Amino acid sequence: MAAITQPKLPPASIAISRPLSPRRHTHLLIPSLPSPPPSMRAAKVRSPFAVRDDSMSSIIADLEMDEEEEDLTEGSGRGLADRWREIHGRDDWAGLLDPMDPLLRSELIRYGEFSQACYDAFDYDPVSRFCGSCKYNRRSFFACLGMADHGYAVTRYLYATSNFNLPNFFRTSRAGAKTWSQKANWIGYIAVSDDEASARIGRRDIVVAWRGTVTRLEWIADLMDFLRPVAEVGIPCPDSAVKVESGFADLYTDKDPTCRFCKYSAREQVITEVRKLVEHYAGAKGEEVSISVTGHSLGSALAMLSAYDIAEMGLTRVEGKAEPLPVAVFSFSGPRVGNARFKERFEEGVGIKAIRVVNVHDTVPKVPGILFNERIPAAIRRMAEGLPWSYSHVGVELALDHKWSPFLKDTGDPSCFHNLEAHLHLLDGYHGKGHRFVLASARDPALVNKACDFLKDHHMVPPFWRQDENKGMTRAHDGRWVQRNLHEIDDHPEDTPYLLRRLGLKDHH
Repeated sequence: MAAITQPKLPPASIAISRPLSPRRHTHLLIPSLPSPPPSMRAAKVRSPFAVRDDSMSSIIADLEMDEEEEDLTEGSGRGLADRWREIHGRDDWAGLLDPMDPLLRSELIRYGEFSQACYDAFDYDPVSRFCGSCKYNRRSFFACLGMADHGYAVTRYLYATSNFNLPNFFRTSRAGAKTWSQKANWIGYIAVSDDEASARIGRRDIVVAWRGTVTRLEWIADLMDFLRPVAEVGIPCPDSAVKVESGFADLYTDKDPTCRFCKYSAREQVITEVRKLVEHYAGAKGEEVSISVTGHSLGSALAMLSAYDIAEMGLTRVEGKAEPLPVAVFSFSGPRVGNARFKERFEEGVGIKAIRVVNVHDTVPKVPGILFNERIPAAIRRMAEGLPWSYSHVGVELALDHKWSPFLKDTGDPSCFHNLEAHLHLLDGYHGKGHRFVLASARDPALVNKACDFLKDHHMVPPFWRQDENKGMTRAHDGRWVQRNLHEIDDHPEDTPYLLRRLGLKDHH
């Protein structure tokens, strides 16, 4: 077992790790032992608390940070409350990615966990009559997922209808007429930070989190690959040359008036809720507010599109404030969304910041626009701008490589390369180009195998291990085993029609 150096701490204490939650470990301060001489520190002597065994915790201990690789206060000495605008992308994350800023890493993982929550809470079991819904009530959402310490509360669930051509996104139940809905799927949520969390992070944060596809990646080959002007789908862009992929636009804007859950489009659900929260916190209460949009895979495309819509609709403008509210997208393994004019309007016209976390071996960030994209020479790109298959990524890319991690095995399975938990694991170990892969927060590597088979076999973590206890079956009062029953499925707030009218949108319901 490799030896480790004592981490840099105040003289009166040293740190040992103990499990706190399924997502990460924390540090417990105890009285210090005498410091080893410099020569021993250089040799990376084993901590006296290290245990020689083959458990996952001992493997993590072997890879904990040493004093040469990370100091959480190095460079600024300020916390998130002081630096949140910088971490939120004010300067396009210049100087924060290489070497990796510890606060930025922590925030990227946090927003990635908001995205991961969309998968963990989604009912994708076809034998469940609630297949396609969220497994938890909105008011207990984060508590049920072990994320209560994040300090956010869900204010609205988001739904979409199945009237679009993107396979493997919409899940249906075999229960027939007994299912909760035959036309809707739960696709995400909107949440806001509570008072305690807002004080800790320096502002009131509104989060829009989108779900991606839940299993295989057939949808990549089925992208309609047809660019459509955003003005055609109702987004009030003054430039008709600004275009987005039509499948993403349809998913975002389609609705079904006959369905209780998708009688409003995902777009209408988002802009009305964001408008209400902005008016309450930034307008009425005068607080500093940020809007953070996150998603993985297809959810990343929805994150880009909805963030752009929020800004283009003017929802970031608050009476009495000179500057618009900052909007940032935290994207994980997302495809291209629009053309070069969309990129220009996104970044310069409405001023959205976006950071894209990708695995260089993943296929999804390379589509659509395999032939004509932002990577080709400028002269060719200008000639191809009018083509219907010329796409461009937006924002700043943070490229990771799963081959850096000693935990992950060599596999040819593209779903592993695309897995969100694997991306969060890579973020935890990334410190910059040329730096050794070392876990910064001891985030549990076992999480990688929740929905894939990516960890090396000797770690003894079963693949695809996450499931509900007894697969959601509970024992009724008469002793019979039955499926769990959702007493209430949240749909839409009663003030949605009023807010749509205020936004100048027609309400047909």
